[in-house]
Amino acid sequence: MIGKLSGRIDYRAADHVMIDVRGVGYMVYCSDRTLVGLPGAGEVVSLYTDLLVREDLLQLFGFTTLVEKEWHRLLMSVQGIGAKASLAILGALGADGVSRAIALADVTAIKAAKGVGPKTAQRVVIELKDKAPGVMAMGAGALATAMGEVPAADEFDVIETPAVKVSAPSASAQAEALSALSNLGYAPSEAASAVAEAAGTDPEATTSVLIRVALKLLAPKG
Repeated sequence: MIGKLSGRIDYRAADHVMIDVRGVGYMVYCSDRTLVGLPGAGEVVSLYTDLLVREDLLQLFGFTTLVEKEWHRLLMSVQGIGAKASLAILGALGADGVSRAIALADVTAIKAAKGVGPKTAQRVVIELKDKAPGVMAMGAGALATAMGEVPAADEFDVIETPAVKVSAPSASAQAEALSALSNLGYAPSEAASAVAEAAGTDPEATTSVLIRVALKLLAPKG
């Protein structure tokens, strides 16, 4: 299994890039959001990858963070969601947006992705809601180095087992807040919903702010 690629971009296409790793070219398909953030041809890049294996096809998909990669894998497990639909959802919402949408059971956000109908969006939310806390918690205690930290040109290689990293301080804050609420005895699903809602109002909120707002949301009404 190819878990990560680091190399130079040979060329860019509408839905994929060719990454040259020590003279071997890997065709990597990415979401629109990921492609927009990649550097130009000849520049160095590092992407986490997931390999789709079929009888007549081997296809690599690239992601800037392990959280994004994990959502891709989970989305692909839902009936009616193939690789194209998964990338459409991640391209429309981003990894953090998918976490929030599923934690909040926001079917409307999911179905906004191109090619995803209301029934499929509802199925995504129902089947993955209990898994949202675990994915959000992947970022606890770690900040991303995703695009900026790549090996020197003579060290490019295929990496099989990368360490967990996430894309932004906000993702780490959400994961830490989720962990704190779980330690206070809140169920993972309700904690994830509260943290996601709190993060939606202030994407740059710190861990303490997220915990405070989430506790208010979880407090008994009336």
